[in-house]
Amino acid sequence: MTNRISYTPQDFQKMCKQAERDHESKKLVFLMERVKRQIAERSDSGLNADGGKRSAAVNSDSGSRLPIRSVPLER
Repeated sequence: MTNRISYTPQDFQKMCKQAERDHESKKLVFLMERVKRQIAERSDSGLNADGGKRSAAVNSDSGSRLPIRSVPLER
């Protein structure tokens, strides 16, 4: 027979909050790493390319992004 651990509601709520904080911190670390990688890629491409080519690349990146919501909300 196995012993089942029954958490009190307060302990369970604390565990849930801690899990949410852990998840948020993992997402933050992931985003920070992605930004660092993008900065490194831009600085590397800036060293390899001329100034005109670099500005054109930046403009093409911003033009290819889709908005978060393509259709405005209707109320």
